[in-house]
Amino acid sequence: MPDASRYPVPIGTRRVEQTIQRSRFITTTTRAPDAEAARVFVARIREEFPDASHNCWAFVAGPPGSTAHIGMSDDGEPHGTAGRPMLTTLLHGGVGEIVAVCTRYFGGVKLGTGGLSRAYSGSVKQALEAMPTVERVDRVRLRVAVGYPEVDGFRRLSAEREVVVESEDFGAEVIFVVGVPVTDHAGFEAALSELTQGRARVEPV
Repeated sequence: MPDASRYPVPIGTRRVEQTIQRSRFITTTTRAPDAEAARVFVARIREEFPDASHNCWAFVAGPPGSTAHIGMSDDGEPHGTAGRPMLTTLLHGGVGEIVAVCTRYFGGVKLGTGGLSRAYSGSVKQALEAMPTVERVDRVRLRVAVGYPEVDGFRRLSAEREVVVESEDFGAEVIFVVGVPVTDHAGFEAALSELTQGRARVEPV
């Protein structure tokens, strides 16, 4: 089974465009960590293209393929010809936390229900292929206190175990606030204990 704590998510906002039977299809995608972020993005695109024939949309605000937090709209296109094929393409796209808005400017030629479904799903597929991603990792935040002689070893350990160091505070000892991958929480603490011979102090933030 795929690891639900790690999966690709979009980087930034991307836009692709194609013309099908004289209709312009402009597809804009971005990251949507929750449903509210997706709806805000949809509203922004609607404001950008207020004169469009349709601004259809779909989102998956969770891991790739998850249907726990999804949404879609045909925005005036025949029922099931836009939002549903867009959502289906997103669900099978292998990317999580994503929203897509497909803006259509009607070119005077009717595509029929099958043609519309292919146009909207194809537009989202084109957008997915053009969109860069980064791995999202669930992390637990910890406060770690180590002695000065152990700082270099701690930094090497952090790099090896994909630990993100958020802050450092140098006082009587060195206090790090770090983000540790959830799946490696116990392993990191065990390795840290071994590195410092049990002297490191760890507490959740």
